[in-house]
Amino acid sequence: MIKIELAEITDLDRIMEITKACAIDLISKNIFQWNENYPSKEAFKKDIEKNTLYVFKNKLLITGCISICADKDEEYEDVEWITKDFKNLYLHRLAVHPECQKKGIGRSLMDFAEEYAKLNGFKSVRLDTFSQNQRNNKFYKSRQYVQLGDVFFPMQSKFPFHCYEKIIN
Repeated sequence: MIKIELAEITDLDRIMEITKACAIDLISKNIFQWNENYPSKEAFKKDIEKNTLYVFKNKLLITGCISICADKDEEYEDVEWITKDFKNLYLHRLAVHPECQKKGIGRSLMDFAEEYAKLNGFKSVRLDTFSQNQRNNKFYKSRQYVQLGDVFFPMQSKFPFHCYEKIIN
């Protein structure tokens, strides 16, 4: 049985396995998006404590995750978003284990997040993705996300992260 549900603290080790496997896979493709600094176990622990981290389960095995929250990170302050800062949903740390990629899990997690936004009255969904990750950029554009300004995360890369927004309601 496939389902998406809130992550529990007991899921943390598996989530870290997934993101470490993703980081290794990305690095093997010369995409230096994730490293030993990000995503951190502490970030995922906070997501779980705030009930903002969801996991994709196939039977009992977690194969992906996504953080869905209403809090705007300070790095986004200078981005010229399409909508006003009111009722916006932010997505972070979307990950699918490399062995499970290209099977629609990322699409399912995004569908879930967008439906969550609709059901909870959010005006738009906002996110960022690494500028050097062409696959991710193509993925979000194919979902009608509009590319806006850039943000920088120096602990991750010298390259920018593109910000995207999609109006929901």
